[in-house]
Amino acid sequence: MICRDIIITGFALTAAFVYQSCVPHLQAVEDKIKVVHGYNYELPKLKKGACLLFQGDSITDMKWGRNQKDRNHYLGHSYVFLLASRLGVEIPEAKLEFFNRGVSGNKVSDLRKRWQKDAIEMNPDWLSILVGVNDVSQGRGEPVDLKKWEEDYRYILNQSRAANPKLRIVLMDPFVLRMTRLNSDAQWNHWRGEIDKLGKIVSRLSEDFNAVHIQTQKIFDQAAKQISPQHWIWDGVHPLPQGHELIARNWLQAVSEDSNKK
Repeated sequence: MICRDIIITGFALTAAFVYQSCVPHLQAVEDKIKVVHGYNYELPKLKKGACLLFQGDSITDMKWGRNQKDRNHYLGHSYVFLLASRLGVEIPEAKLEFFNRGVSGNKVSDLRKRWQKDAIEMNPDWLSILVGVNDVSQGRGEPVDLKKWEEDYRYILNQSRAANPKLRIVLMDPFVLRMTRLNSDAQWNHWRGEIDKLGKIVSRLSEDFNAVHIQTQKIFDQAAKQISPQHWIWDGVHPLPQGHELIARNWLQAVSEDSNKK
């Protein structure tokens, strides 16, 4: 559950600050530099050097640089970047590794085709997946083959868990909001109907694989009611910066709750 305070004012920064615990030598001049202690949220308990792999479509992709050595662009500018930057400041001693392997336009069947190279061989400790909207958008108005969709999704999860029995998994529901191309009743009813069906499958898979389940559609629905759909997403599908921040905050909260109870 997210409240208005968390969405709008929670964790807000008001100027350019320095994080005290990571830059202790600046304490001597703190009368000249305003020092803050970071955001007020729970942090995940992750092993040192943990590898976090993010998979999905354009919402995850966000133009991440395919050259891993190009450290300016290697994570793109999605919620993945926000999580990496935040945890890199808050728990630098963990020396976490973040990898973005989202590919714009991908359906779950596309993930299956590239899974060996882009997931298994990367040997992650945490695997996070957000996929599904392209299965609807590329369907030319036809229903998604739910049996095949679940089969493909279950296959990649089985392969990953077989490769690493200790793998922790995060599954996020696909989501849409009503606007622009999804404004008409016919379009909206089809898209939202199919997305809700896929969300139920994600929920079932989360239970079967003991995964962290993030109900992203419900999160955006609630946020849209409090402000407006257009504040979070610009075309019904792709989040604006604040939409990615919304995903990042809820991801961090869910993973922190899960990792700290173990």
